[in-house]
Amino acid sequence: MSRKPRIHYEGALYHVIVRGNNRAYILKSGENKEEYKKIVSKYKKRYRFKLYAYCIMDNNAHLLIEVDDIPLSKIMQGIQQVFTQHYNRKNRTTGHVFEQRYKSYLCDRDDYLLQLIRYIHQNPVRSKLKNGINYQWSSHNEYIVNPVLADVHFPLSTFSDKKNKAIKGYLTFVGELELKDIQSMAIEEETTEIAKNIEERHKIAKEALIRIIEKVTEIKIDEIKGNIKSKRVSDIRKLYIINFKKYTDVLNKEIADLLEIGSSTTTNVSNGRYKENDFIIKSSIEIDKNVKL
Repeated sequence: MSRKPRIHYEGALYHVIVRGNNRAYILKSGENKEEYKKIVSKYKKRYRFKLYAYCIMDNNAHLLIEVDDIPLSKIMQGIQQVFTQHYNRKNRTTGHVFEQRYKSYLCDRDDYLLQLIRYIHQNPVRSKLKNGINYQWSSHNEYIVNPVLADVHFPLSTFSDKKNKAIKGYLTFVGELELKDIQSMAIEEETTEIAKNIEERHKIAKEALIRIIEKVTEIKIDEIKGNIKSKRVSDIRKLYIINFKKYTDVLNKEIADLLEIGSSTTTNVSNGRYKENDFIIKSSIEIDKNVKL
């Protein structure tokens, strides 16, 4: 079964996890960690993305990236390829250095930005490393001293407009880590509790597609919900159903509930029982362009 493409739109927030191939400790040395940071910095300048948090461990790294107009796939392709070349050159090896498919989770910035920053900065604590929260290779220290790579100003501003108060608020917040906070984010597939909680991923994917379809059709989703008799509304609903099934794992019933329509309509369109017209064809092409690989 082919993988679904990653959804892209300007301002999308992703929690990215990269791992060494076969869990190899490719980032164990300080030199390799520093090199990875330099490469991330290089592509950050080139592709103008925001980096709200990072943590580079011995065999994995976490990045919290908000993209601009360049899709995440292009950003990560550059970072991974350049580090792979560096690693193979240094070690006189060839082949894959990272797992072939990095993991990325599209997240709602308003609800989860601070929780994700805390989660990422707490990685060394959960791994019981010597320096804990003050681990050298995470962006935690950039939040309390001078930022070099991380974009700390917006997250800190949510605590206070005054720098010292904002830092104090951040330190209080990041020191609090409860299991329920981690579970609610649905980010680590290997954690059983989190893997089961796929509802949030569906919500996030839906929100991303809603933005894209609203942009293409120039009509807000609330304007097509419920008992509205209109050919254009009917066509736009079909666009939602077609693209939810194409780009997400959202169930027919969820789509029906979202659009406030009968489940039979959703089922018929999902099974291809609908008439195409120029509007649906042209709009689908524009949606595909916005959903970048």
